[in-house]
Amino acid sequence: MGTYNPDKPSSGYEKADLKALQASNIMPELASNRLCRFDSVEDASIFFARELDYVKSRSYDKVYPEFTALGHFPITHEVPEGAETMTYYSYERTGMASIISSYANDLPRADVKGRPSTAHVKSVGDSYGYSVQDMRASRMAGKSLDTRRADAARYAMDRTVNEIAFAGDKKHNLMGILSPGNNIPLYTLGDKEGKTSWKYKTANEILDEVNGMFSYQSEITQDVERADSLLLPPSSYIDISTRQIPNTGYTVKKFLLENAPYLKNIYSAPELAGSNKATNPYGENVAFLYTNSADKFSLEIPMPFYQYPLQNRNLEIVIPCEERVAGIVIYYPLSAVIAVGV
Repeated sequence: MGTYNPDKPSSGYEKADLKALQASNIMPELASNRLCRFDSVEDASIFFARELDYVKSRSYDKVYPEFTALGHFPITHEVPEGAETMTYYSYERTGMASIISSYANDLPRADVKGRPSTAHVKSVGDSYGYSVQDMRASRMAGKSLDTRRADAARYAMDRTVNEIAFAGDKKHNLMGILSPGNNIPLYTLGDKEGKTSWKYKTANEILDEVNGMFSYQSEITQDVERADSLLLPPSSYIDISTRQIPNTGYTVKKFLLENAPYLKNIYSAPELAGSNKATNPYGENVAFLYTNSADKFSLEIPMPFYQYPLQNRNLEIVIPCEERVAGIVIYYPLSAVIAVGV
């Protein structure tokens, strides 16, 4: 798609949009309005086809960094967009090697145990549009069509996909990283006077908790899995970003990033706050330690955000939007650890 600059009009536009505009009853209405200054229906159609191309390009390129899954999870597009389901395997490495003799014929077998799982692919959709008055006002004022409607459609789509990535969708059989039954192990936090929250613990106790999560993962995987990223709810993230370790000049966050052997990134994730019921089914603050690699898990999106050619509905044009998503696909569940109650 091209982009439209009012000062330097582009010749690019979707031919399907142009044909729909030419066939609509909107263009004759605009072309006949002397204040809009169109030479013909063809001229009006081309003008607004370019306008829509500009709007669509803007909404497609828009990035919303506040959606943690879209910004910090591996995203893949491996499944064909027409698929209704996909089957994948969750793996566990087994076996070990040993010293052998020169003529050994009983070599120990190393293998990978796989358990098949089925992920369902579902469509997420919304739309936006413009009335003939919107288009008339745009032309008369010499301004482009308002892009905020397209931005809102893209935002709503991304928000829904982000919620699925965290909490899944039980009704439609979509898995999220916090969904029950995804086989990601749970780490039990230490109890201090009946409370597990980090705000009641010292800086050294918080360091012990993070080390405990790494040690737990190492123990259950025989040090095969080594997570490199940590997601925390905003309150916990702010806490470790400002909490000083006594007599060191280091905050907890800075100390972890410089000294934890495998940890590369710590992110704030509002989706993990206990109050965020749309994305956190636990009802308590959650920490998520994981390996940021598509080999371990990914958010599978068979068809990214797509805007269809416009549809003419009386004195309005409507642009339908669709995205197809399969939720979170977890190949190695033990590559991540969840801690509830931080």
